[in-house]
Amino acid sequence: MEFSSGFQELSQRVPDLVARITTEEATKTSLVMPFIRALGYNVFDPAEVVPEFTADIGEKKGEKVDYAILKDGKPILLFECKPCGEELDLRSGIQLQRYFQGVASVKFGVLTDGVIYQFYSDLERANIMDTRPFLEVNLLNLDEETLEQLRRFSKQAFNAADLQSTAGALKYTREIRQLLEREFESPSEEFLEFLTRRVYDGRFTKSVLARFASIVQRALREFINSRITRTLEAARDLQATGRPPKAPAEPAESDAIVTTTQELQGYYIVKAILSPLVKLERIAMRDVRSHCGILLDDTNRKPICRLYFHDSDRLRLGLIDAQKEEERVAIERLDDIYKYADRLRETVRTYEPPQKGAEG
Repeated sequence: MEFSSGFQELSQRVPDLVARITTEEATKTSLVMPFIRALGYNVFDPAEVVPEFTADIGEKKGEKVDYAILKDGKPILLFECKPCGEELDLRSGIQLQRYFQGVASVKFGVLTDGVIYQFYSDLERANIMDTRPFLEVNLLNLDEETLEQLRRFSKQAFNAADLQSTAGALKYTREIRQLLEREFESPSEEFLEFLTRRVYDGRFTKSVLARFASIVQRALREFINSRITRTLEAARDLQATGRPPKAPAEPAESDAIVTTTQELQGYYIVKAILSPLVKLERIAMRDVRSHCGILLDDTNRKPICRLYFHDSDRLRLGLIDAQKEEERVAIERLDDIYKYADRLRETVRTYEPPQKGAEG
């Protein structure tokens, strides 16, 4: 049976099996053994898979682990099983920890309840099992990426040295992703300070940090939404044309430019003002060293206005007239941009008439 198909078939059967399983032994026979078999190992050949694998480890005699997968007579992958639905933690995987300390050939262990499979190694200290798994597989939520990682543990592909290298990358990538998810959901004070200090040049206080908390959360949401939109648009273009979209050209000075939160907020205000006239996606922003330009159709031939916000204590708005001449006006706060709404709309009207029915 093709590798992915074996796991997909097992995954489809899991909900019905779980409803019938009430003991640890049933978990092993109904879920764990089929999982090992899907990896390509013969669960009925004791030269490959040994249930209740026993070894003397230090002063501990007759230590057992539920399943050991062997290669050349030595255990290479261990399974410690718990009843279906039981919480998995290091206290329930004590046998795995002992084997890592006493059996040099073992570099990988799996703690499982039959549905969740946590893969451990000794990446932090040799022969000491890590406190956190480098890979977690949920049979109820399989995807292609997970299946590719599982394939590395199959009988045909297993290579301990390659797996240890891969495990390290997986472990830290997984933990960093989890950290980012937590920060996106509820930014910590350290994360808020890290971002705020890079865009805010004023005096840094607790009140400033509190004010930036909502700004950071909004910026993170908009960043994620923008990435999702870009991915969906790329997929749509690929489907329509059969070719991936061209990557957007990077501004020549992009490496030296940081778009500040104030500039982003100013940009969003201008978009809100112009929303009755044109589609929002037509309003673009280009940041250069001297100012942040807001353009129609992302072309310098259609400038709408310019934001001079690099000095946070002296904000200026560059207004463009019909002859494309600029007038710079001082504003005390970002909301003052709304005072010039009529002039901004008039600038856009010089490039094209408003869309029929768009305003009013």
